[in-house]
Amino acid sequence: MKEKEKAIIEAAIKLYATKGFASTSIQEIVSESGISKGAFYLYFKSKDTLLIAILEYYFDYIEKKLEAYEHENLSPREKFALQLTALFNTMLDHKEFIIMQSREQAIPLNEEVKELMIRKYYEAQMYYQNSLRAIYGKKAEPHLWDLALMLEGFFNSYMKLLLFNPEGFKIDELVEYILRRVDSLVTGLEGESPVATEEKVKELINKTKAFFLAGDDKDIKSIIQKMKHEISNLENNEDLNISLEVLESEVERESPRIPVVQGMLSNFKSEQSLDTYREAIAEFYGVKG
Repeated sequence: MKEKEKAIIEAAIKLYATKGFASTSIQEIVSESGISKGAFYLYFKSKDTLLIAILEYYFDYIEKKLEAYEHENLSPREKFALQLTALFNTMLDHKEFIIMQSREQAIPLNEEVKELMIRKYYEAQMYYQNSLRAIYGKKAEPHLWDLALMLEGFFNSYMKLLLFNPEGFKIDELVEYILRRVDSLVTGLEGESPVATEEKVKELINKTKAFFLAGDDKDIKSIIQKMKHEISNLENNEDLNISLEVLESEVERESPRIPVVQGMLSNFKSEQSLDTYREAIAEFYGVKG
């Protein structure tokens, strides 16, 4: 990201946090960031375009905070505890922006914003599930959706308290308390039938896909652009970039060769963050994802 682009985003975050999205003008953003209005439009076509960039910037910032612990020599539980602590602290560091987002109608829910928010919600659920699977193994496997939803409820509820009373809790102690409650949930769910099964959440997943795929090749090209952005944030991404270039060339053809499409899609199976895109393209072409 270029420095001017970053300056615009950070200035806008500061203004949106204090004034709200609707009440902040482009002129105020450019004045705050110290650039000209012409320079603003070199990077962003509109306030809505800037809003998408802000949300992506914020989500990427959070992901990098969590990824910082991925390569440390930690047990799954230790790593998850540190990541949850970092998540709480990161949100508290940006609490004005979080509060702004939570206000009714603070963010215009156009299709692109909806698409982004649903995708990030799904990715958060997968993050919770992968962490829980690593900690509890097969014992938790049938209940991963239920456990992830309950854990999300714990996190969001305590986050609301922290936003308005951060001195009232020690975050590391709170995280350990939450994890002990999850221990109790995992034990208590043994022998229970899951409520949120894979079958029951399939509709949610399909709805998520629907935001990526409306039924024509323009949407496929849009998905590929999103994949490029996702891959750019990954380490050791050279092979993924090559596969994506081949896939992009293939979908540009008047008659894409289905075996080539399927072969390239199979190369993305090792990267879970690309699953939603890969499955949407597979569905469009009627191949196995």
